[in-house]
Amino acid sequence: MTGPLLAADLVTLAGRGWSRAAVAELLAVHAIRRRELSEEACERLRLWAAKLRTAFTARSVPERIEAINALLAVGTSHAYLTTHDELRPHLHFAAENDDLVARVQAVTAGGLAIFSVEAEGARLGACERDGCPAVFVDTSRNGRRSYCSTTCGNYEAVRRHRATARAGGIS
Repeated sequence: MTGPLLAADLVTLAGRGWSRAAVAELLAVHAIRRRELSEEACERLRLWAAKLRTAFTARSVPERIEAINALLAVGTSHAYLTTHDELRPHLHFAAENDDLVARVQAVTAGGLAIFSVEAEGARLGACERDGCPAVFVDTSRNGRRSYCSTTCGNYEAVRRHRATARAGGIS
């Protein structure tokens, strides 16, 4: 789940206030190895985050597949199975000696592809609250998540309630 979760966090961060320190923190949280982050690498990751957004905002499975295939074409070099750092066997989509940006592109593109196979092309989304830039990986039981958080869901529920009350003359 590192790939899709990192992708969602990068996209959301790009919409909320991108900074080198915040990106470095995200890379650490997601256990990205060798995460030396130059200003140039930070800017390249910001541009990549904009491309990642397309996978989360796709309106149909074919559109999502097209978006992820475009990410795979740019973000991966070659796939191979590996074990390291006492981890279970897992796939890598870039060479071990690639730079930070190439490795992040590979883990996010490859992770989104694997997740989408398992989720049958669904379960990636963008928060439906107006003005919220967040995206998410839907791991809910029913797969019908619409908001990035309970806070956004509650905000929208209150907004709808107030709109209904105003329309009906209820204060």
